[in-house]
Amino acid sequence: MTDTTPLNDIITARINERGRITFADFMAACLYEPGLGYYTSPGRKVGAEGDFYTSITVHAAFGRVIAREIAQMWRSMGSPSGFTLVECGAGNGRLACDVMDFLAEHEPDMYGGLRLLLVEQEPSLESAQREMLNTYADRLDWLSPDEFASGSFTFSGCLYSNELIDALPVHRVVMTAEGLREIYVTCKDGEFVEEAGELSTPEIAAYLERVAVELHPGQQAEVNLNAPKWLAAAAKALQQGFILTVDYGYTAPELYTPRRKLGTLLCYYRHQTEENPYLRLGLQDITTHVDFTTLMKCGEQSGLQNEWFGEQYRFLLSAGIVEEIEKIERSKVSEEEKLRLRLTLKKLILPDGGMGETFKVLIQSRGINAPQLLCRRGIGG
Repeated sequence: MTDTTPLNDIITARINERGRITFADFMAACLYEPGLGYYTSPGRKVGAEGDFYTSITVHAAFGRVIAREIAQMWRSMGSPSGFTLVECGAGNGRLACDVMDFLAEHEPDMYGGLRLLLVEQEPSLESAQREMLNTYADRLDWLSPDEFASGSFTFSGCLYSNELIDALPVHRVVMTAEGLREIYVTCKDGEFVEEAGELSTPEIAAYLERVAVELHPGQQAEVNLNAPKWLAAAAKALQQGFILTVDYGYTAPELYTPRRKLGTLLCYYRHQTEENPYLRLGLQDITTHVDFTTLMKCGEQSGLQNEWFGEQYRFLLSAGIVEEIEKIERSKVSEEEKLRLRLTLKKLILPDGGMGETFKVLIQSRGINAPQLLCRRGIGG
C-alpha cells in the first residue's frame, strides 16, 4: 500500500475485525483518531507552510469584519453586561485573536463583559491558542466537543465557526438500479476498496427526503449526518443570541445537482488537491461541501430563526470590509505594501469563483426580535 501511515494498520485491523466500515467511520479515523488523525496530530495545517489557506490566513480584516457584526449582535440583544463568544474549531486561535483585538479597541462597553470560550477537539492546540490569545488570558476558557454536546453547557452571546462543518465525517451514497446504496470501505489484497451495500441507517434516506433531493442513476453524493447533530447541540446550548457559520458549500438543489456526479469530496495536501482519500491517511485533509439547506431546516426545528444567508463577499462588503480597506489606505505603510494588501483582500471578496463566492455565511438567532444586522444593509449600504 502506497504512502502507508500508522492509521493504515489501525483501520485495516478494524475492518478485519468488524467487516466493512462506513466512509464516515473511515473519515473520522483519518481526521480525528487520537494522536494520529489530521486534526488530532501536531503540525501546521493552514497558511503557506500548511496544506490549505482559509479566509483567516489571508488577512486580519476577515476577523475584524466578523467582530463588527458580532458587536452589532450585542447591540441587537440590548447591550447586555455579559456576552459569551464561542468559537468551535479555533485552530491556532488566529480568528479569535483578530475578533478580540477589534472588540477590545472599538467596543469597550461590550468588551468589559466579554468572555471567550474555545471548543476544541485537539488538546495539543491549547498551547498555541493560549500563546496567540495571551492578551486575553483572563477571559479565555476551553471546552471539549463532548462537554459542548452534553447539554450541560449554556450561554448567551454568539457562537461562530469558520470551516468547521466541511470537516465533519460524512456518509457516501450512490444511486443504483436497485435504489439508493451506501458506499462502504473494505480491504482487498492489502488495499482499501469501496463497495456498495444497504444503507447503514435510515437517517441517510430521511436526510435526502428532508431536502427533497433524488439522485440520478450513477450519481454519488455525501450525506453529513454530523452537521445537524452539531447544530442541534449548538442550538440547545444557546439561550439567547446568534450562531454564525462560515464555510464553503451550497443550498441542497445546487449541492446535489446531477452535474456533481461524483459528489464534492476533496483532499488537500501541501496546497494540492487530491481526489483519492485512501492515500496519506492522517496526513491529508478530507473535506466536503456544506449543505446549507439542511443547516437552515434543522436550525428551525431546533427553535432557531434564519436571519441571513449569502455569499461571503456579500457579507464582507455589507458588514464593513470597505472600512477596513479604507483604514489600510489611511495608514502609514508604504504604497507597495498597500498594493499588496489590496490584492490580498481581493481574495476574500472576489465573487468570480474565488473564496468570496464559494464561501457562504449563515446567521441564525434565538430570542432576538428583528436584529439590525450589518449584513442586511446590502453592498455599499
